[in-house]
Amino acid sequence: MAKIPAKRDGAAAPEPVAKPASPARVAAFRTGLSAESRAAAYLMAKGYRILARRFRTPHGEIDLVAKRRNLVAFVEVKARASLDEAAFAVTPRQKARIIDAAQAWLMAHPEHAELDLRFDAMLIAPRHLPRHVIAAFDAST
Repeated sequence: MAKIPAKRDGAAAPEPVAKPASPARVAAFRTGLSAESRAAAYLMAKGYRILARRFRTPHGEIDLVAKRRNLVAFVEVKARASLDEAAFAVTPRQKARIIDAAQAWLMAHPEHAELDLRFDAMLIAPRHLPRHVIAAFDAST
């Protein structure tokens, strides 16, 4: 076990302080959390049950995993100034990372592997209801 270097007065040296996130990053993080909450509420109102939020893997992250009847939907939530901007915000690289993360989620939850699977998008913009894009992309893209 490594020793903690002592100060001259015998007290332990302070831990290094992490650099605080920029105000823009903090605002974007909060906007994302709010958008995910709005999306989850909208899906629940449509009869979905939220199985996971912000499922993270080394390969990527899934914002929401939702189930309705025999369907599991992996939902990417995008919040932008307009619904059109949100629609164009999912890049091919992001799609690949979401697909990889979905595979990891299914390995961790094999009881859902035999259900129908789908990749949806939920578009969030100020002064608009969320727009649920069903089958926004598939695993072959």
